[in-house]
Amino acid sequence: MPSVFETSPTAIPITFVTKSSWDAVRETLPPAQRQFATASAFTGKRGGYLALPAPDGAIAQVLFGLDDDGARSRDLFRPGALPGLLPPGVYRFANAPHDARLAALAFALGSYRFARYRKADRPNVRLVPPDAVDAVEISRMADAAMLARDLINTPSNDMGPEELAAAAQALAAEFGASFACTIGEDLKTNFPLIHAVGMASDRAPRLIDIGWGDPFHPKVTLVGKGVCFDTGGLDLKPSSGMLIMKKDMGGAANVLALARMVMDAKLKVRLRVLIPAVENAVSGNAFRPLDIFTSRKGITIEIGNTDAEGRLVLADALALADEEMPDLLIDLGTLTGAARVALGPDLPPFYTNDETLAADVARCAAKENDPLWRMPLWPAYDAWLDSKTATITNAPSGGFAGSITCALFLQRFVEQAKSWLHVDIYGWTPSAKPARPEGGECQAARALYTLLSERYA
Repeated sequence: MPSVFETSPTAIPITFVTKSSWDAVRETLPPAQRQFATASAFTGKRGGYLALPAPDGAIAQVLFGLDDDGARSRDLFRPGALPGLLPPGVYRFANAPHDARLAALAFALGSYRFARYRKADRPNVRLVPPDAVDAVEISRMADAAMLARDLINTPSNDMGPEELAAAAQALAAEFGASFACTIGEDLKTNFPLIHAVGMASDRAPRLIDIGWGDPFHPKVTLVGKGVCFDTGGLDLKPSSGMLIMKKDMGGAANVLALARMVMDAKLKVRLRVLIPAVENAVSGNAFRPLDIFTSRKGITIEIGNTDAEGRLVLADALALADEEMPDLLIDLGTLTGAARVALGPDLPPFYTNDETLAADVARCAAKENDPLWRMPLWPAYDAWLDSKTATITNAPSGGFAGSITCALFLQRFVEQAKSWLHVDIYGWTPSAKPARPEGGECQAARALYTLLSERYA
């Protein structure tokens, strides 16, 4: 996607104001512009926009309202609304927003439009990069976010397991990475859980495997849930719960976004990306409640609910990843409604027993305005996974602590990795916000990329 950044000596200035600073800024305006702003009832409120005219009728400058300092709900991505407001042209920041780097990133993210199925012209606006802001790094993050959004927004009839694998293969080819894919019945022996979840669909399940980087560098493995559509299986979802299940491959989309950033930045890691890509469908051979399967790791699993399928496909992929004893193992998935009940759509929980990693993740999430919140791998709840007929169940009864018990389930498949991080993302923006249009969303990937950049630059 073309960069939104451009250098121009005639760029139109954008002046940021707040309600509390507006009176002082207004006094600095030329009299005609001051009168125009007064007549337009501009007050500097957050999100307020006004283009001030020059004597020749061109735009002299743009005023844009930010949140006041100290506002409880201050949005550092507020400037992401500008691409949808500005007339075509090249612009620059005339003064500093709250965070110039995040404002530039928001501007880039706010330029996104999903136009695969209907005309949706991308805003014809460009931004002169603010001083000391790395436009290449910002573009890298924005391009990766747009990849994740495009993959999630594509409906399942055009984004099944085969198409997701093709997207992963194209990314691998772009950066000279290796690509392998295990498909259909070939999964049955070594990846029985992935096969079980995907076998009811006429679109064959598969395990995508990408490798990149120097084999002597630290091993970082990313695992992403790639359920390309989730009916719930025989424990069928209601229609309202099924409506946006094209996003259930959001973990895979965000892992690919993260991998794109890592490879584009040439971080000093031995990167592996594993994506179990399936469709959880309903047919005569669908897996059933109380079926028991033996996982790749040898753990037997009783199916307490066929709608808890994401943890099953991740389990086999995590077991494979763990066998390599990576320095860092990260999995992302759109896994539990319990996480949304607890923290809402914008704040994914993460889990780890590595205290240093937890602190670094939280710090990088805050730095990138890519929020994450640590939740506990509470040992006392591990017993809730017990089954009377198998080693564990995939869906404990009772309904309590659903995101925690899912994390504890996945932890059973990670023993040898030096450090493990699990993130329960939503991958979707229910209603548009500045820089975050309604639809598929890139969550956790920017924060994790910053973490990896700090550790492996």
